Amino acid sequence: MMKNKIFKNSIATAILLFTVAGFSQNKSSNTVSLDVFYSKIQSEKKPQIIDARGPEEFALNHINGAINFNLESKDYAAQVAKLDKSKPVFTYSIGAGRSVWLADDLLKKGFKEAYSLEGGIANWIGNGKPFYANSKSKLTLAEYKKIIAENKDVLVDIGSIYCGACKKVKPVLETIKAQYGSNLKIVEIDLEDSPQVIADLKTVKVFPTLILYKDGKIVFKKEGLGDLKNDVDVALAVK
Repeated sequence: MMKNKIFKNSIATAILLFTVAGFSQNKSSNTVSLDVFYSKIQSEKKPQIIDARGPEEFALNHINGAINFNLESKDYAAQVAKLDKSKPVFTYSIGAGRSVWLADDLLKKGFKEAYSLEGGIANWIGNGKPFYANSKSKLTLAEYKKIIAENKDVLVDIGSIYCGACKKVKPVLETIKAQYGSNLKIVEIDLEDSPQVIADLKTVKVFPTLILYKDGKIVFKKEGLGDLKNDVDVALAVK
């Protein structure tokens, strides 16, 4: 399938995934918060912003002004050569994996400054920063609010089809659906389909983000899967 295309049949991919796994355990010192990342970009006349995701992901949505290349790019070295080593480089990915690798690699190559965005594109769009999307969101904020208002219990799953952690949520949601049926409304929002509603909510920092509403009020908001099934059972058991 297209969403897995860039992660198959490549020795470089295996190296990348190993490296990303390492960074997920040890946060790079070059990973900065959204506020710092945004502030530094704003201070540059022509900021060097690099989207470290795959080309399919980049085509669907990206930070305004960003260009796309990463370890998988055939012309990686040529792309790096076009950058100004004396100026900061700002990298991001779906979270902070591929972008961490890229920022660190640029520093090794002699760049003065390179920063990776904590939370990646999820954090950027999820907090309403300016971005490009190639299509209109399928779900609007007004429609979202209507769903919350018209259903007693609502579980919202916000993520991306390119997010590995988000894929682990899906079978858990199926188990929850089977147990609660029509008593629990489940809403799945993907970045690729509805980026604007994610931006309008201004509550997402990472993918996946899971929110449980009861009578229009938030019962819990989880960043990451955790023990979702148990958390839902406990929350809905409360009278």
